[in-house]
Amino acid sequence: MEQSRSGAVSSPGATAGARVRAIRESRGLSLSALAAIAGIGKATLSELESGRRNPTLDTLYAIAGPLGVPLVALVAESDLVVGDAALDSVRLHVQHDADSTTEVYLVRVRPGATRRSPAHAPGVREQLVVLSGEGTLEAEGASVPLAPGVHHAWAADQPHAYSASDAGVLVAVDVIVTPGIS
Repeated sequence: MEQSRSGAVSSPGATAGARVRAIRESRGLSLSALAAIAGIGKATLSELESGRRNPTLDTLYAIAGPLGVPLVALVAESDLVVGDAALDSVRLHVQHDADSTTEVYLVRVRPGATRRSPAHAPGVREQLVVLSGEGTLEAEGASVPLAPGVHHAWAADQPHAYSASDAGVLVAVDVIVTPGIS
């Protein structure tokens, strides 16, 4: 699977688009309504749903939050590589339980880069365990220094950000738990 620096998901956009459309329609949302809530263009959403455009990581998260679903609900269940100019992420595991979905990612933040994440769906919790490198996590109004061995958990239903120091790549395991989805 290949992934471009533009942040496109390496799997075909048609799969993600079909899933977005199905979930949007099951929620009774129009294309215009979801685009407005997600803060993306209606044309962008239309092209994504029709498979003419591969979604970026930012677009997937922007859509997942308003739909109330985890990222995994919008993409194929197989291993997934996503990224953008600041971060590469490989999904390692997905666990579906009766009352939640847990996603586990290996995350690499490029030196000096910051990855700003939009708010996830209501009630989502996130945990980060740093394996190597240094940086900062901005979450819940606090700035948390990141270094090997640091573990931090926070409410991810509000915007948050990861930054790597200029000295090197920040590598961490990111665990995202979305309630009410199984």
